[in-house]
Amino acid sequence: MNAPKGKYAWTATVGEKGQIVIPKQAREIFDIKPGDTLLLLGDEQLGIAIPPKSSVDLLSSHVFGGK
Repeated sequence: MNAPKGKYAWTATVGEKGQIVIPKQAREIFDIKPGDTLLLLGDEQLGIAIPPKSSVDLLSSHVFGGK
């Protein structure tokens, strides 16, 4: 099955300390660097999402009255 352009799916394993490793391709595509802080959004019905940093910046500017 071919995914639509710009759509991806990866798996990650949770370690004993609850840590996950984000796959290299995902880190490269979304420009995730060591030391970055990621926002995890959870919904018991829908699951967990990690929005891209650009979306977090936009969301926080709306919530906190930024530009």
